[in-house]
Amino acid sequence: MNNLLANIKIAINENLFVKDPNSSDLGKKIIHHSVIMIEGIGYEAFTFRKLGQKIDSPEASIYRYFESKNQLLAYLISWYWGWMEYRLVFETANIASAEKRLEKSIAIISNEMKEDMVVEDISIKKLHRIVICESSKSYLTKDVDKANKEGAYLNYKQFVSRIVLIIKEINSGYKYPNMLLSTIIEGAHLQVFFAEHLPRLTNVQKTEDYIAKFYTELALKAIKK
Repeated sequence: MNNLLANIKIAINENLFVKDPNSSDLGKKIIHHSVIMIEGIGYEAFTFRKLGQKIDSPEASIYRYFESKNQLLAYLISWYWGWMEYRLVFETANIASAEKRLEKSIAIISNEMKEDMVVEDISIKKLHRIVICESSKSYLTKDVDKANKEGAYLNYKQFVSRIVLIIKEINSGYKYPNMLLSTIIEGAHLQVFFAEHLPRLTNVQKTEDYIAKFYTELALKAIKK
């Protein structure tokens, strides 16, 4: 399965780049090193000038692919959710029970991969860390409505929609499936962050999947109530 996931091609909305980075070696280098740098120094400290120095290319050449670092971040987040949708489909395809599929889906959202995987020269583990720490910056902006109309968050919404269908299988009358799912996703990411940096805001457990278990219990109780 990992080999299949490692060789997929993620479709990204054309409004998230000026020039497709996968169309050239330079573009691929920009994506590869931007993931490493943002995960390493943080989004605020990251600049195209620093990236240009890292890849030994003029800063202006990066602007041929992305008009701003916010657009680059939106591209990376969109790519992540596109990859997560593929992963979700693969890992739940042979599970008959809707409840078990929901449990697996929440585990996919909450649990970090034990082994790093590189897809299209992108470290999934590093990108996962970026999503946890930086993803809200791609939509908590004044331009969010414009970006939404242009399809910037389509991959994220498609991922949510797939799991919403599972929730409706369990209880077709449940009124808040989208709200529940987005709360689980954002909350699980916050709990990972809190466990590492602000442990008094969470309840760290010995088992690695305690966050997934918490949100699975929360979800099933809400859906079946």
